[in-house]
Amino acid sequence: MKLAMLYEGKAKKVYKTDQPNELLIDYKDDATAFNAEKKAVLAGKGQLNNDISALIFEKLTKAGVKNHFIRKLSDTEQLVSAVTIIPLEVIVRNVAAGSMAKRLGIEEGKPLERTIIEFCYKRDDLGDPLVTEDHIFELGLATTEELQAIRQQASKVNDVLSQYFDDLGIQLIDFKLEFGRKQENGELILADEVSPDTCRLWDKVTGEKLDKDVFRRDLGDLPTTYRKLLERLGAAQ
Repeated sequence: MKLAMLYEGKAKKVYKTDQPNELLIDYKDDATAFNAEKKAVLAGKGQLNNDISALIFEKLTKAGVKNHFIRKLSDTEQLVSAVTIIPLEVIVRNVAAGSMAKRLGIEEGKPLERTIIEFCYKRDDLGDPLVTEDHIFELGLATTEELQAIRQQASKVNDVLSQYFDDLGIQLIDFKLEFGRKQENGELILADEVSPDTCRLWDKVTGEKLDKDVFRRDLGDLPTTYRKLLERLGAAQ
């Protein structure tokens, strides 16, 4: 049962339920980019992100990646385990793109010699700055053991999803993850969402972008793009 709202973010609302260790996430139709400087409400986006994220979490669960997803409840809602989010964005990069390409002067689309994992401090008021492991320890955001586990889990997610998307003719360029500690026992698990809002996905043949860059860069209609991606994922189930 949905109870009081606990939190509203850029793309989701989080509610209490009548179960102390379970929460309800409601995906919104809002699209944002550039730290919410660009905004729009796009009909159907919430349902598409809910459907896509649910499929991806189910894939990760089968591969042994522990995460907060329990089940989908409605078109826009899913039930998840209650976690305390670690305020870090964990960015996994296989190909130079976006902010990293711009920051380091690397041509977008250049495959990286090795997968790069970056961390950003989740603080909207600071612009989610890039941080090192030393910064993370200084701020008390995670322990040495937790950071090691986050790296291991992020690498496993990359292995699983790179193969998953490759089989569908899609290249996983980069993606953002968030982790949290389960409220009942403190176990570290994957949380938030995994969707085209948080991943860069390019068609391997045409280079077509199947992610939020369509909105960021005015490349087309975002719900149409997400629907196309969902059809490819659904056909593979």
